[in-house]
Amino acid sequence: MDIVQCLQDFNASRDPERLQMKYRAMRTSPFVFLRGTCHLFYERLPRDAMVESAPPGWLCGDLHLENFGSYKGDNRLAYFDINDFDEAALAPVDWDLVRLLTSVRVGAESISASAAEAQLLCRHFLDAYAGALALGEMRWVERDTAQGLVGKLLADLQGRLRADFLNRRTILDAKGRRRTLRLDGKKALPVSGKQRELVTRIVGQFAEQQPDSAFYKVLDVARRIAGTGSLGLDRYVILVKGKGSPDRNYLLDLKQAKPSALAPYLTLSQPQWKSEAHRVVTLQRRVQAMSMAFLQPLRVGKQSYVLRALQPAEDRVTLDRSSQTLKELQRVLGVMGRLTAWGQLRSTGRDGSATADELIAFGQRKKWRRQLLDVSKDCAAQVQQDWQTYCEAWDDKAFKP
Repeated sequence: MDIVQCLQDFNASRDPERLQMKYRAMRTSPFVFLRGTCHLFYERLPRDAMVESAPPGWLCGDLHLENFGSYKGDNRLAYFDINDFDEAALAPVDWDLVRLLTSVRVGAESISASAAEAQLLCRHFLDAYAGALALGEMRWVERDTAQGLVGKLLADLQGRLRADFLNRRTILDAKGRRRTLRLDGKKALPVSGKQRELVTRIVGQFAEQQPDSAFYKVLDVARRIAGTGSLGLDRYVILVKGKGSPDRNYLLDLKQAKPSALAPYLTLSQPQWKSEAHRVVTLQRRVQAMSMAFLQPLRVGKQSYVLRALQPAEDRVTLDRSSQTLKELQRVLGVMGRLTAWGQLRSTGRDGSATADELIAFGQRKKWRRQLLDVSKDCAAQVQQDWQTYCEAWDDKAFKP
């Protein structure tokens, strides 16, 4: 396979400035490369070696260590859950599992964990996932019940002051009455007049249908720099009036929705969605225990976008074996395993997904766990090889960065 051509074809038509940020970031480690190449992962996935009896379920599609995080829900309480559904689709449930396991193995060096420790973390994730499935109960993680690193993260989020968050992402005028977005080249970039007009129109059309349309009055717009896989897509951070300037303003995230990276490899029949944004939002609402604040699918012409509250990058658990015990890391992987199971149980029997009884029976079996551990080793080795090929192509200027 020509890695260069594959990546260039997939990322064609993206914003060149942010696309180069993506390409540069992908050189830094195999884990970042994995995050930025979901489409390549599924093209490489050895489907013949996967679990033949794995039931179909509604998947995140891009399950990895950094696609779990904290957020405030519609009820303004803080939750910890899977938080990215751009690639969500109906597929065998083991597809999500093997991608997460691969991310643990590939990311082991990034979190200062040994290969042996990564194996233990993978086992702990699978055992927690299978145990939660076998129980057949749907639960969630919130501040009052969370412990360890996740509990601390949720406590910090719940205690965050809106003014402090706004001050980090915006600039107040001399009179302290009006905010504008901070264009720092790290989290936000300037927009063109055409882009500002487009975003204002999209949000304006949505606002007209809301009881308090003035809440969504657009004050400023910037191109957002966030994530890895989505870098280069149309994505904006929007400052809106909210409940009043300056400290009751709100920050929103508007992200272009594209077809799932899994789409070329899916054999299960998929629903006919109104748009790609409707797919993302519907499945996020279906899988999460509580939806993110402001989560909405928006559509303008042939393009569709997902609107939601801005989620800071720091609202993730930072795993670091050099400063955390193996037991602490295992506890986090256990939470991730249970959340994955709960999300699949929550979306059972919907548009072709397996029933709860089928998932429970799957969780009670053990043979597939060893099978996925072996497959994930092969997948991790393939990611490492592809990353090295990519870095060599960059050094040879094949990417023409």
